[in-house]
Amino acid sequence: MNSPMYTFVTRDDNSTVYAEVSKILVSTGQWKRLKRDNPRFNLMLGERNRLPFGRLGHEPGLVQLVNYYRGADKLCRKASLVKLIKTSPELSDSCSWFPESYIIYPTNLNTPVAPATNGISHLKNNPKTDEREVFLASYHSKKESGEGTVWIAKSSAGAKGAGIMISHDANQLLEYIDNQGQVHVIQKYLEKPLLLEPGHRKFDIRSWVLVDHQYNIYLYREGVLRTSSEPYNSSDLQDMTSHLTNHCIQKEHSQNYGRYEEGNEMFFDEFRLYLLNTHNVTLETTILPQIKQIIKSCLTCIEPTISTKHLSYQSFQLFGFDFMVDESFKVWLIEINGAPACAQKLYPELCQGIVEVAISSVFTLNSSGDSSSASSSPYSSSPSSSSFTTNSCSSPKLRAPLHVGPFTRL
Repeated sequence: MNSPMYTFVTRDDNSTVYAEVSKILVSTGQWKRLKRDNPRFNLMLGERNRLPFGRLGHEPGLVQLVNYYRGADKLCRKASLVKLIKTSPELSDSCSWFPESYIIYPTNLNTPVAPATNGISHLKNNPKTDEREVFLASYHSKKESGEGTVWIAKSSAGAKGAGIMISHDANQLLEYIDNQGQVHVIQKYLEKPLLLEPGHRKFDIRSWVLVDHQYNIYLYREGVLRTSSEPYNSSDLQDMTSHLTNHCIQKEHSQNYGRYEEGNEMFFDEFRLYLLNTHNVTLETTILPQIKQIIKSCLTCIEPTISTKHLSYQSFQLFGFDFMVDESFKVWLIEINGAPACAQKLYPELCQGIVEVAISSVFTLNSSGDSSSASSSPYSSSPSSSSFTTNSCSSPKLRAPLHVGPFTRL
């Protein structure tokens, strides 16, 4: 019996992750790439902000899978994440892992300003709410009590370190946002981060998380620290190379780029040794449990609104969660990326894992070339032709394996 032949289209020419996934699919001999506008596909690897969700799942006899969840921007835009955390009962009552944050709209947008006395109530009842009065109340309270006065303003849609200001001065931050002309988040700056030696340098941690079509959450076993090249200097807030670990800022502005770590990247194996030798703590017991709990809390919170388990098409998505660690080894969520890039050396393993976890769980592949073994998949029934019937879309959530390739289910 011939192996099933599945089809896919690619609509994102800029994604290095999905370019690699495409190569892997073709190399199996069981996937064929179609022209990008062909509607008769099993899988679409599309661009996050240009996906035709409304047209998916309407091709007779085809189950269709797409590489993004509609509505996931609730997590992946900075202002939306702040609102989600503040207004979701599952998060707002117990969220101690997200820095104090406020959504600020430029004054020229004439957005209603929430009064300091009932800011959360205003935020819940209004789609757009400027929280500058609530921010100012907190700012002055912290200044009077000596809790720390450094805040950071970040563009909600910004990336690669663009649209950022760090300052002690609340009015300077607000004026900066008003001049930028787009929504920002003002966030309490973590003034006492855990630093790397030698060099007394800041870092953040990128973790890759894959959510499959049944909304099982998987954490990629490898993570990467994105490191600064310059010493952390709390008295100089203008030196972005000291405060921001984005690769583009470090590479473009620091003469020490690559001095401590190749490409300013430290991977988990080296970080494990560093924590043990320098601080006598382990990654597995100190850092990773916090990371896993934060990931699961965020993704579980939005599952009811974005899950495709009962729709006529299915989704999966790779997320990039960015964390910081303070000097007490407390992990803080900084932001979530909905289309994360990947460290160069991790592409082959990560992308093979995406195929195994998210794609082959829907469209069964078999190395022997005999499709009669397809029914052994724990996720789905054997295809009757080149695709599954649409009945499989409404199946109940099945218990996914704890480990698939380089991924561990949370």
